[in-house]
Amino acid sequence: MGVNWARLSAESHYQVAVEIERALLQGDFEEAEAGIKELIDALGRSEKRALKSQLVRLMAHVIKWKTQRERRSYGWVATICNTKEEIADIQSETPSLTSDAVRGLWEASFRVATREAEGEMDQRSEVSSLSWQEVFEDEYEMDGASQQ
Repeated sequence: MGVNWARLSAESHYQVAVEIERALLQGDFEEAEAGIKELIDALGRSEKRALKSQLVRLMAHVIKWKTQRERRSYGWVATICNTKEEIADIQSETPSLTSDAVRGLWEASFRVATREAEGEMDQRSEVSSLSWQEVFEDEYEMDGASQQ
């Protein structure tokens, strides 16, 4: 009986690698190949979850920026800039996570970001949607040139 790769990959990527090594050392190349395929899929899912998490974080801060103008801070500016960089890093490390992949996550991420921002602000958001430009291209600064 072979390894339940899907279950194992949900538990630990490291343990998947250990089991792949075991299969290789025992000469069970079919089992090792199945493990490698599952590990690749699991890592891809993990990177996609990381991308969505960062997109939600970025959108939530943009929503707060637009809703609570009086509470804007350098911390929010730093979070927005750092999160944009995190997303760019994820995309450069995982080429399949293109701008189209981000667009595919957009609506679900916006819903989660709105709930998150409203919870943090303890008020309803004024923002009913966000454009690509607002999230990725606009500059957020503390001076008079700040985005409204």
